[in-house]
Amino acid sequence: WIQKPTGKGERLIILHAITKDGWVPEAKVVFKSPRKTGDYHGQMNGDLFQQWFVERLLPHIPRHSLIIMDNASYHTILSDDSAPTPTCAKERIRRWLEANKIPCKDDCLKVEWVDILKKIAPEPTYRLDVIARQHGHEVIRTPPYHPELQPIETCWGILKNEVARHCDFTLSNLQIQWEQAFDKITATTCQGIINKVRSVEDRFWEDDAKLDEQQDNL
Repeated sequence: WIQKPTGKGERLIILHAITKDGWVPEAKVVFKSPRKTGDYHGQMNGDLFQQWFVERLLPHIPRHSLIIMDNASYHTILSDDSAPTPTCAKERIRRWLEANKIPCKDDCLKVEWVDILKKIAPEPTYRLDVIARQHGHEVIRTPPYHPELQPIETCWGILKNEVARHCDFTLSNLQIQWEQAFDKITATTCQGIINKVRSVEDRFWEDDAKLDEQQDNL
């Protein structure tokens, strides 16, 4: 048993993607985190992710791909013409309501405008979704808190375990270990992970169908 330090020192941010054929060619980006925070999500932003999405991902994936992502904040930046969401700033909600000829009193609270928004606003559109469609692809987002539906999450687990076996807690060694660990993820590995995710999805569908049947019987 080894006492491993957690949440201390420098960090690496790694961007990559997989298909059933393995890692997407030319999509890997690794850089040192500019900030030391306890959560890597706080070290990523929408502009940085969009740059990787456009320059490193889209040019190297098959035509008419389905791009599976979760709901991280940097995956869900609203497009310029999107309807606002309840988490948007009060002023943006007000501008949208006024543009749609919904009267807004100056003394209204945000919660009142949000209540109106929930009743009439269409589904939001996201910047990455628009970009993907312009290139002939489609983005699908998994439900919140379901990492088992994300094949890439299993890949990260394999990589982290491989690094942990040989890590000496220095950044220089970490960079070497990451490069070697990436080779552990092959097309066979990715296909197996994707098949497992599909089996989980099938089980969810079956459970939902059984629940619907039970409710009908009641």
